[in-house]
Amino acid sequence: MSKRIDKSWIVFASIENDQHDKCLDIFHRPDGTFGFETFRRDVEDAGDWTPLGYYFGSVYASSEAAYEAAEAAVPWFADMLSRQPALRRHPFK
Repeated sequence: MSKRIDKSWIVFASIENDQHDKCLDIFHRPDGTFGFETFRRDVEDAGDWTPLGYYFGSVYASSEAAYEAAEAAVPWFADMLSRQPALRRHPFK
């Protein structure tokens, strides 16, 4: 797990791009807020996920708002969701 994802946060969606070299996690914090973070995986990193963006500090009141912000900020993620809408998960309603 990334150093930017606190161990108390629950990652409930982890979506990779088609090349499997980028990932976006949507998470729920104990205080009831939501957030997201992006990662990359390169051969020279021995396959580990390395944080890519600095989105983890943004706070959203709902999972829907976190998804909307992630779609606006991360083009490949927006493309994935447009092709596969079932990737959206909202377990904390």
